[in-house]
Amino acid sequence: MQKEKHLFLVDGSSFIYRAFYATPALSRKRDGLPVNAISGFCNMLWKLLQNSRSENIASHFSVIFDYPDKTFRNEIYPDYKANRPQIPEMLFPQLPLVRLATQAFGIPSIEIQGFEADDIIATYTSIAEKRGFSVTIVSTDKDLMQLVSPTTCLYDSIKEEKIDIENVIKKWGVPPEKMVCLQALSGDSIDNIPGIPGIGYKTASSLLQEYGNLDTILNNANQIKQKKRRENILEYADTARLSRDLVKLRTDVPITIPLDHLILEDCNGPQLITFLKALEFTRLTKRVAAFCNCDAENIESADLDSKIDIETSQPKSPKENQSATLSENIISENSPQHFFLERAKLLTQSQIKNDSYIRIRNIKDLKKWLQILENTGSASFTIITDTVDAFNSKPIGIAFSILNQEDASLLKIETIVIDLPLIIDNSLEENMSPEKSISTEKILSYLKKFFENEHLLKIGHNIKYDKLVLQRYGIIIRGFEDIMLMSYVLDSGRYSHDIANIAKKWLFYDLITRKKMLKTGKRSISIDQISNSRIQEYVVEKSNVILRLWLLLRAKLIAEKLLHVYERLDKPMIDIVAQMETTGIQIDRQLLAQVSSEISKDLLCLEEKIHNLAGEKFNISSPKQLGDILFTKLKFPGGTKTKKGQWKTTAQDLEQINCEDNILIEHILEWRRFSKIKSTYADSLPNHINQRTQRVHTFYSLASTMTGRLASLEPNLQNIPVKTNLGKKIRRAFIAPPTKKLISADYSQIELRILAHVAQINPLYQAFKNSLDIHTLVASEIFGVKIEEVSSHMRQHAKTINFSIIYGISPFRLANQLKIKRSEAADYIQRYFDRFPGIHEYIEKTKNFARKNSYVETIFGRRIYYDEINSPKVSIRNLNERAAINAPIQGSAADITRRAMILLHKSIECHKLSTKMLLQIHDELVFEAPEEELEQVTNIITESMENACLPKINLRVPLKVDIKVSDNWERVH
Repeated sequence: MQKEKHLFLVDGSSFIYRAFYATPALSRKRDGLPVNAISGFCNMLWKLLQNSRSENIASHFSVIFDYPDKTFRNEIYPDYKANRPQIPEMLFPQLPLVRLATQAFGIPSIEIQGFEADDIIATYTSIAEKRGFSVTIVSTDKDLMQLVSPTTCLYDSIKEEKIDIENVIKKWGVPPEKMVCLQALSGDSIDNIPGIPGIGYKTASSLLQEYGNLDTILNNANQIKQKKRRENILEYADTARLSRDLVKLRTDVPITIPLDHLILEDCNGPQLITFLKALEFTRLTKRVAAFCNCDAENIESADLDSKIDIETSQPKSPKENQSATLSENIISENSPQHFFLERAKLLTQSQIKNDSYIRIRNIKDLKKWLQILENTGSASFTIITDTVDAFNSKPIGIAFSILNQEDASLLKIETIVIDLPLIIDNSLEENMSPEKSISTEKILSYLKKFFENEHLLKIGHNIKYDKLVLQRYGIIIRGFEDIMLMSYVLDSGRYSHDIANIAKKWLFYDLITRKKMLKTGKRSISIDQISNSRIQEYVVEKSNVILRLWLLLRAKLIAEKLLHVYERLDKPMIDIVAQMETTGIQIDRQLLAQVSSEISKDLLCLEEKIHNLAGEKFNISSPKQLGDILFTKLKFPGGTKTKKGQWKTTAQDLEQINCEDNILIEHILEWRRFSKIKSTYADSLPNHINQRTQRVHTFYSLASTMTGRLASLEPNLQNIPVKTNLGKKIRRAFIAPPTKKLISADYSQIELRILAHVAQINPLYQAFKNSLDIHTLVASEIFGVKIEEVSSHMRQHAKTINFSIIYGISPFRLANQLKIKRSEAADYIQRYFDRFPGIHEYIEKTKNFARKNSYVETIFGRRIYYDEINSPKVSIRNLNERAAINAPIQGSAADITRRAMILLHKSIECHKLSTKMLLQIHDELVFEAPEEELEQVTNIITESMENACLPKINLRVPLKVDIKVSDNWERVH
C-alpha cells in the first residue's frame, strides 16, 4: 500500500534534552562514559520509527538540529538565549553521539549555518504543505506552535499525544497564527525574549482576543483602561516588535537537502546494531535484531571513539558561560570560519559553465520549471534589459539558477534561461503551437507567483533595479537576498560592488559584463545587435555566479559576525529606497527657468568685474588661462604647479592665496559657485522630469559610500547648498502638490551627539540633556569666559572647531578655515582637548584600533575599512587616520538614519497613511503628506527618528529632530 505524503520532523535539540531528563543515570561499563541521554534518544527514536512504519504513517523523516554557533537572532538581539543554563556535565560528552545515532538509524539529520532548528523545521513545513504533505513535528516547544495548521500538528512522543489547532487554543487561548503575537507580548524567560513587563500569556491572550494582533494593540494602547498596563505597552512597544522578530520563525532558510531526499527508508539492521553494540545497549540491540531478522552476535561493534572528539573516561565540562545549544563546541571544525573556508574551496574549484543551461522553449517547459523552483525553495536570478534605465527599460532575458537536487551537497548548479519575448521552437514535435511567440507580459505573468511568494527565496545582485523593472509589469519581488549589499557590508570602501568585482574578489573569476559585451568607443554596439546565444550565455553565467556568491558571502557574514548589519540595516532599505525612487518629487519648472535667467545675469556681472580686475578678457572656466592671469601676469603669491607645469587653480588652491587685495579671488570663486548651480540644477533639473509622472526621480546608491550613507544620483539632490541664496532658490522649486505639504525632519547636531556618546564627554551630555547651545558652551570652555559673555564671533569659531575636530583637522587647515595664524589654531585645538579630554582619548583609541584591524566600527557594528592606514607614505597614512577618526561618527549617524527610515516605513504602512518618504539628505528626511495626516504623521516621524537606536543602543545623549512643514523645500529650512 502506498503511503500518503506525510513528513515527520524531529526537533533534535528538544528530543535529546527530554531523553536526558527522562532516562535514569546510565554509564558504559568499560569506561564509565555517561550514555543515559543517548540511550533514551535511541529508544525514543526507535519507538517513533516503528510506530510510523507499522501504521504506514511517515513517508518522509528527518531529525533537525541547531547549528553549533550563534544565529541571526543573536545579531538582532545579543542577549537572545543569554539566560540559558550551561549544558549539564553528564550530557556534554554524549552530544557528539547524537548525529552518529541518526546516521546509524539511516535518518537524514539537518543543520544549517546561522539558523536554529525551529527555522529549518518551519521552512520544511512550508515547503511540504505547499506540496500537499501532512506534517508532524515531534516536539512540544511552544515556539513551534505557530506552525500548527489543518495539515500540521505537533506530537509529544513521551505522552503520545498530538497537539493540533484545538489543543493550542485550549492551552494558550489563541489560535496558532496568533502565537507569535502572544509570545511577543508575554516574552519568554527561557530564551530571554523581553516582551512587555507585566504581561503574561493570559493577559496577552485577552488582549489578542480583544484587538486581534500586536500592531492593533500597540496602535490602540491609549484606549487600554488599566493604567500600568497601558503605560508599559506604550513604553515597551519597540521591545514588543523586537520580540516578535525574535519569535517569528523563518520559512526561507536556504535548504541544501531537498524534501524528496527525506524519504523514510527501511531499517538497515546491521548498520544500527554495530552502533548500539558499541554503546552496550543490549535490550535495544535485541529488539532491532528481532525486527530485522539479524544475528546480532555475528555483527561487530563500531569504533565510535575514533569518530568523536571527546575524552570518554573523564567527561569534559562545558565552557564557562556556554549556552545549552545542542551541538555547541562539540567539534572544532564546525566553526563558521571553517565552514566558510570549506565552502570557498568547493566553490572556487568547481567550474562555471556559461554554455551549459536549459532553455525554456514553451509554456509547458516554463510551468515544469516553475514547479521545480517552488519545490527547491530558493533560486538566484538575473534580468537583462534593453537599457540600464530602470524606469523605461524592457527585460529581454532572464535566468534562474538552483542547486542540483540530485547532489546539493556538492553545490552543483542548474540554470534555466528564458528569452523575452519567448520565441516558440516549433521544430520540436511537442511544441506544435499556432503561436510563434509568447509576449514578455505573458511570460512575466507566469513568473509573478514565484517572485511575489515571500517564502521562496530570490537571490540577485542589485535587487532594487530588478524591483523597479518588474513593478512596471505589476510584479512586486518579495523574499529576496542581495549579494551586492552582502559584499558592501563585508568590504565597504574597498572596491566598487558591481558583480564583476565581487566575482573577481571571492571566486577569482572574470565575469562577462554588460560593458564588455557592448564594448565602448567607436566599437560600441547596441543590445539588439547581440545574438540571442550571446545574451543567453551572459545571463546564465551571471545567474550562476550570483548563486555561488550568495552561498559564499552569507557564510562569510556569519563567520565575521556581520549578518545583523546586512539583515537589519541594509537589506530592509531596498524596498524603502525603491519606493522613494518610484514616488519622486514635484518641481516647479517655471521657477527654475526664472532662477536660471537671474543667475545668467549675475554671471555676466561677475565676468565683467573679473575681467576689469584682471585687465583683460579671458575664459574664466579655463584652468590654464586663469592660472596664467593670476600667477604669471598678476603675480599672486603662493601659486603651485602640477607635474605637467600648469598652475593649480582648484577652490582649495585659490582659498589659500594670502594677499591684501583678494577681491578678484572672491569674485572667481563666486562665479564658479553660480556657474555650478546654474548648470547642475537650474538648467539640468527640468531635463530630469519624467514625462509619465511629471516628477523628478533621483536614484539612491545603497553601496557606494565608505560609511553607510546613501548617495543620490541622476540627479544628485544631496549637494544643493542650504544656506546660500542661490541654494535656497533651487530648493524653493521643490514643491508639494495641491492639498499636500512637504515635511522636513532633520536630526539636530547628530554627529556631535554621537561623539558625546562614544567619547563619554560629561559636559556635552549635560548640555544636550539640558538643551543648551552646544557651540556657546564649547566657546565658553575654550575661550575661558562665562556663557553669557560668549560673543557671536567666539561662537562661530567654536562651531567650526566642533565640526572640524570630528574630521581630525590639522592646525594648518583650521587656520585656513578661521583665517587665523597656525599657532593660534593649534592653541584652539589643544585647549579643546584639555577641556574635553574624552575626545582626544577617543581619537587615539580609534586610530590604534584602525591600525590594528584596518577598519573601524559604527555603534551598530558596521565595519569601515582603511587598508592603507599603515602605509609607509606619511601623506596616505595621515589621510587614512583622519578619515578613520570621523568614520565611526558619520557611519553611526548614517546607520541611525537607516534605522529611522526602516521604522518609519513600517509605521506609515501599519497606520495605512498616504504619506510618502521622498528624499534622504544624509541627516534629513523629506516627506510628502496630505494635509489631513500632518498632525499624526509628524508625531510618528518624531517618535521613530528620536528612538531609532532603541532597543539595540541606548544613547547617553538624546536624539533631537527638528520638523518643519511647508509648501516647498526652501521654507522647511
